[in-house]
Amino acid sequence: MLQKVYSKTGRTCRVTFVLPSEAKAQNAFLCGDFNDWNQDSHPLKRRKDGSFARMLWLETGRQYRFRYWLDGERWENDWLADAYLPNGYGSEDSVVTI
Repeated sequence: MLQKVYSKTGRTCRVTFVLPSEAKAQNAFLCGDFNDWNQDSHPLKRRKDGSFARMLWLETGRQYRFRYWLDGERWENDWLADAYLPNGYGSEDSVVTI
């Protein structure tokens, strides 16, 4: 799930990426265009309800591809992303449009 709050200037947007507890992960990382798909630079924090979340400020006027890297072994898309686009690995990436 994506939660978006735009800045007063409209140049940036605070996006909270939320992975629900149903993903059944012990740890989760946010990977995408914004961090060169680095699998350990953006850990998500576990919430009391078992979900994971991470907030990022992103520039407006573009789309960002992203996925969640779970337990160091599997990829998961955001179940409520703005869109999905095919990637070069035979699957799809989640997309957030800002």
